[in-house]
Amino acid sequence: MKTSEAKCSHGLIKSWVEKMQDDLVTLARTASGVDRLAEIYMTHRNLYTVEANNARQLVEIAARDIEKLLSNRSKALVHLAQKAEEIQATHQWRDEFGTNDIVYYNAKDDLNDSKKNETETGSQRIKPVFEEDPVFRRQTSYQHAAVHIPTDIYEGSTIVLNELNWTAALDDTFKENREEDPTLLWQVFGSATGLARYYPASPWVVKSRSQNNKIDLYDVRRRPWYIQGAASPKDMLILVDASGSVSGLTLKLIRTSVIEMLETLSDDDFVNVVSFNNNAQNVSCFNHLVQANVRNKKKLKEAVYKILAKGITDYKKGFSYAFEQLLNYSASRANCNKIIMLFTDGGEERAQEIFHKYNKDKKVRVFTFSVGQHNYDKGPIQWMACQNKGYYYEIPSIGAIRINTQELGLVITGTLPVFNLTKDQDGKKNQLILGVMGVDVSLEDIKKLTPRFTLCPNGYYFAIDPNGYVLLHPNLQPKEPVTLDFLDAELENDIKVEIRKKMIDGESGERVFTTLVKSQDERYIDKGNRTYTWTPVNSTDYSLALVLPSYSFYYIKAKIEESITQARYLETLKLDHFDKAGYTFIAPREYCNDVKVSENNTEFLLNFTEFMDQNTPTSPSCNTDMVIRVLLDAGFTDDLAQNFWSKQAPNDGVVARFVVTDGGITRVYPRKAGEDWCEKPETYELSFYKRSLDNDNYIFTAPYYNKTGTYETGIMVSKAVEITINGKLLKPAVVGVKIDTTSWMENFTKTTIKSLCNSELCGCERNSMHVDCVILDDGGFLLMSNRDEYTQQIGRFFGEIDPGLMRNLINMSLYAFNKSYDYQSVCDPEEEPKQGAGLRSAYVPTIADILHLGWWASAAAWSILQQLFLSLTFPRFLEAVDMDDDDLTAALSKQNCITEQTQYFFENDDKSFIGIVDCINCSRLYHAEKISNTNLVFIISDSQFLCRSCDPKPLMQAEKPDEGPNPCEMVKQPRYRKGPEVCFDQAEQEDSTDCGGVSGLNPSLWSMIGIQFVLLWLLSGSRHCQL
Repeated sequence: MKTSEAKCSHGLIKSWVEKMQDDLVTLARTASGVDRLAEIYMTHRNLYTVEANNARQLVEIAARDIEKLLSNRSKALVHLAQKAEEIQATHQWRDEFGTNDIVYYNAKDDLNDSKKNETETGSQRIKPVFEEDPVFRRQTSYQHAAVHIPTDIYEGSTIVLNELNWTAALDDTFKENREEDPTLLWQVFGSATGLARYYPASPWVVKSRSQNNKIDLYDVRRRPWYIQGAASPKDMLILVDASGSVSGLTLKLIRTSVIEMLETLSDDDFVNVVSFNNNAQNVSCFNHLVQANVRNKKKLKEAVYKILAKGITDYKKGFSYAFEQLLNYSASRANCNKIIMLFTDGGEERAQEIFHKYNKDKKVRVFTFSVGQHNYDKGPIQWMACQNKGYYYEIPSIGAIRINTQELGLVITGTLPVFNLTKDQDGKKNQLILGVMGVDVSLEDIKKLTPRFTLCPNGYYFAIDPNGYVLLHPNLQPKEPVTLDFLDAELENDIKVEIRKKMIDGESGERVFTTLVKSQDERYIDKGNRTYTWTPVNSTDYSLALVLPSYSFYYIKAKIEESITQARYLETLKLDHFDKAGYTFIAPREYCNDVKVSENNTEFLLNFTEFMDQNTPTSPSCNTDMVIRVLLDAGFTDDLAQNFWSKQAPNDGVVARFVVTDGGITRVYPRKAGEDWCEKPETYELSFYKRSLDNDNYIFTAPYYNKTGTYETGIMVSKAVEITINGKLLKPAVVGVKIDTTSWMENFTKTTIKSLCNSELCGCERNSMHVDCVILDDGGFLLMSNRDEYTQQIGRFFGEIDPGLMRNLINMSLYAFNKSYDYQSVCDPEEEPKQGAGLRSAYVPTIADILHLGWWASAAAWSILQQLFLSLTFPRFLEAVDMDDDDLTAALSKQNCITEQTQYFFENDDKSFIGIVDCINCSRLYHAEKISNTNLVFIISDSQFLCRSCDPKPLMQAEKPDEGPNPCEMVKQPRYRKGPEVCFDQAEQEDSTDCGGVSGLNPSLWSMIGIQFVLLWLLSGSRHCQL
């Protein structure tokens, strides 16, 4: 286009766009029947009432119900822990057992490698009768408990036999708890010896592609719920000897040991790593203790790999630096147990004056680890531990590789430590912990207390913990649970930062504001008005919130009282009705307890209609409101299909008509189009549905681009049905059409063609050599073009097709963009740093290994209800861990990662944009016009092929792996969090003489068990690292 010609063409281009708008909107309105459905709802107002969603009332009721649920679980947990302590206190230790003295069910009896242990002396196996359990979705027996013993622990040892003996009495308590509360899930006791007794009994079997060479690697002591159940938050400074003497294998072992230690820390802990020789320095960019979250630990691990050995060992320098940093309270921290972990190969210095200066009151505990095989005197570093209320360990060699192949699932694990209440011969209380007691709380149970199907698809509950991590949130992915911050679950803004802080502080409140909302399919961003209402969950440090858009302040409550009307509406859902009213889907919801949700929607619909033929919506097993509402929507949409859609004149441009409702109905007309329908049957999870509710325009949705060149048939156009009753706005449904791409292209080009044209700008001629014409949606995806080669790229992001023009549209503020990170992605694994080659894992004593120190374990008792939330994103704690060749490959094929996402959206309400794409030796003029009442923009430009000197680098929209925000910058302004108000870091009866050295050993029975426990770890290598 010549510049003078283009100026004269502005009015012409606007006229084209106005004609496009008239054609598209008229087609969508008349073909979809949006006005007709609104009339149907208004005509039949006698069949429903309009009820209010009182946000403050709803969130407070839900918070109380959650508190009650957790309180019931906590009672069961306390009962178990108390009974365990009482039982063990009266248990008499036995050195020998007669044949079959111990009777129990070994959960691993069905594993291939368990037969070798069938005749262990002193024990007899039993075989429970199992039945398929719909609650656990596996075989269970409520008559028995099951026992799991780690593979590398000898089942016939005296310690294990005594554990089996006294824990057998827990079975009755398990059963009592279930009789008191039949909704209880798993009940588990994890012993410090590694034995796990759980109820109900269930075989320790995971079906895998290959049943050969299974190796069970589970150890209860290395589960996160066990470790956190026995330890409170920690401020940990890891001090690494980087002198010349630790070079070679010892340095590799130290690196691996430190990395393993970092893995045992949780988000409630704070940590830093310091190396020292002649001088001391931070190994990374962190100048103080930082939260032990995934990103910070990754940064520390990368830095640990780069530690080099040189110089001489100066413990004074190292410990001085460590104490100064550990006692620096200017930075955020756990403010609880303060610990220094020293990893060294040994030395002659004791640094006594440093300990006297900084730790005279022994508020900081020092744990020392002698790493590698050497001839140094262990006395000095053992002394450091013993004089500072710590413990001394030896890490002599490299352990085995550990792979976690278990399935993940979201549960809350409530835990309490169980203590040995016996006294020694001097009357002093034992300091040992027997283990950790745990119960499961299903998040599904909590979700049932936060009902969503009256809130509309864009309304939801969420809950956060004192770290700001979400417990409940629609964006929390159940398949790959991670610690997801509320501000990462949504698009962050200043108001949400304020809300997060108030929720963590336990305040109640409400805010109304406009926010950016990422679409369900994560391709688009919309602006929506939202009301956030929040309140604390009493007796916990957690807070619950309800988010409502303005159009969900009210909802429809069906009241079809006449059985004839109920039956007539039910008939519209039956398969033989599809030819008349279109293919019908029903959202897979729990309408009735006896109608099980199925992935096959036709089967689910058939089961639903058959059940309702024999029962009424008021059946005790049914959610009457949900059933009546789905029948109401079925009847109304049937009216739309039979009395409007079926009477429409055939239109070559319309592939399908559809309606999606709040009550859970999706109806697609004609039936053939419904058979090809690819959208989810759950209407609350449909991206186009949720977007249509937030927009007043007709929403055009680009099909997903397929690199093979094929794409979905048709372009979806949708609009929300709006009705107002007594001033109350409702959006009960979304209607729409699918437009045939070929027909639209023909109309698109005809609209712009000029007859008797003598200039270059003769409209959007097909495959014109002079101009490119495209229609993009508000996300920058291609919907239409006058070029045949572009039609095979419909649904593709335009920045990949014409990067230069797309960049200019961004610079001209037609498009804005938002970059965010997805912390729940999975990617191909990264290669391990070469420095660590050949040294994948080593045995490192962790928090779980030091549980016989009562001061540490007692810290877990500070809040029972709080513990119920502690392990929210941990895997189910009673899933077997097995490994075969296929599973090993799968485990290595993917890993959790961070990806960067970029979504584009219209920045403002301006309609016209004119600009020039400047290249090296040429330029391209373009004119962009938004199409009113839609989310589309029409763009005409000089052909891309006339100006090939522009930067061809694609502008990508799709998510891509990324390092995420720079941790070094983030720790300078950490997000607000709140630690526990009470911290147990001391014990009145504490005996510091047992600190890992021979001279300090107490010859009590449980001290001997503790030592054997540590030795077991040493022998087993790191095969028990955290799963």
